[in-house]
Amino acid sequence: MTRRGERVRAGLRWQNVERDDQLGRVVDRRVKEIFPPGAVLRAGLVRHGDDPAIAPDELMLRVLIPGHGNADALAAWADGHREQMADLRRELSLRLPSARLLEFTFEDPEPGTAPLSMPDDGSLAAEQMSSREIVTRALALLRENYVFPDEATRVAAGIEARLAAGEYDNMDEVTLTERLTADLQDATGDKHLRVHLGGLPPMRGPGPSPGPGPSPGPAPSPGPGPSPGVPGPGRDTPGPVREVVPPGAAGDGDGPDDHELRRLKMRRRGRLDNFGIHRVERLDGNIGYLDVRRVPPAENSGPAVAAAMELVAGTSALIIDLRRNGGGSPDGVALWCSYLLREQPQHLNDIFHADTGETRQFWSYPYLPGSRYLGRPVYVLTSSHTFSGGEDFCYTLQAMGRAEVIGETTGGGAHPTRPFPISAAVHIGIPFARSVSPVTGTNWQNTGVVPDTPAPAEQAYDVAYAKALRHVLDTEDLPPFITDEARAALAALTATEADRSTA
Repeated sequence: MTRRGERVRAGLRWQNVERDDQLGRVVDRRVKEIFPPGAVLRAGLVRHGDDPAIAPDELMLRVLIPGHGNADALAAWADGHREQMADLRRELSLRLPSARLLEFTFEDPEPGTAPLSMPDDGSLAAEQMSSREIVTRALALLRENYVFPDEATRVAAGIEARLAAGEYDNMDEVTLTERLTADLQDATGDKHLRVHLGGLPPMRGPGPSPGPGPSPGPAPSPGPGPSPGVPGPGRDTPGPVREVVPPGAAGDGDGPDDHELRRLKMRRRGRLDNFGIHRVERLDGNIGYLDVRRVPPAENSGPAVAAAMELVAGTSALIIDLRRNGGGSPDGVALWCSYLLREQPQHLNDIFHADTGETRQFWSYPYLPGSRYLGRPVYVLTSSHTFSGGEDFCYTLQAMGRAEVIGETTGGGAHPTRPFPISAAVHIGIPFARSVSPVTGTNWQNTGVVPDTPAPAEQAYDVAYAKALRHVLDTEDLPPFITDEARAALAALTATEADRSTA
């Protein structure tokens, strides 16, 4: 295995654990939607090795019924829920074919009470695909759509050799998607390229680019300001799981009415996590702080972005925390950047579409409904988990000299990506375009955004806050209460750093 392959697999280990956990939550939620309230306690997927009844290429869905009971009680429960059980079995066969085993049992069964099993009866076999068929279809889609056609041909040939050798045989969908994703990313270094369980609606969580809501951050550390903790694997962990699907890329049903319906749906969902704006704060010393965890399309997020920028409009310096930002929409990035630039439109980014040969330009907005943030320093925080649109955000500001990037080198994903269905259970996300900065003539693919001031992600906040406070103390004509706040906050930061160095 190449050294890059080792890094890819190391990066995927936490991702797969998180994905298993997320898939389990999605399945549990869907089971509870099918059955009446209180009828089931919880449901979970069980893999080969967890139970001797499960073959290497199988999964089992185990549904726990609340309470204590024997075989007669279990049969009585089943008599009352035959329709829901049949619906669940059919949905599993279509959406997760490897879950051939479906088991119902009490949370606390009496001794000797056997679970009630519903194996796949094979009636939907014609609508299911084998692992070989899934890999073959994935490679065909890769050849047809990847942003680098020659690279797609080379990579597909390598995967086909492995397929012929039987390396993908006897794998359930979860294991297959993990393995194929690792092999594709190993061969290309492209973290946007991934195979995933994307065909699970309604057995599915929030989609990639509107994105799941942010996971709780680490516990706040002592001292002023927000938690400077390192992003870790959680529901909103950025990284190679992100995809950017531009408007109009959905395929069928994409007329004006369909687009408007999608926009309204995305806007309703976007409100649930405040359009990725996790935190807005005025820190001591008159420093603005924004924790932005995803970048929705501008047409949906515009009012929220305007409100956030208005709340920090009077501050003397601004910290934008992108350490947990996993990506989003290029025009959403353009909107955020516009608030930090003068009114005259500036060329921010180009996206070249390999399938059409066209290039779409992104410029800053000449009009904004809120106050621009000009003439004051901006510090952008990054981590190794900052990815895709989050990287576009900091790369663009850095290239234009508008912000100082502080933290870790980012994940290195500059290719907008579109999902393609392989089967009812499996999709593949394929990068179909590439970003090109008009300033640098290139992008951050594979290299990541290199910070101006390197710092471990957990320390980036303190570094930026100290820089901002020193700027305030060097600024003339500020009210005394501002300078007093800044002096006290900087002293607290310095004391905290001294305590860390002596610990």
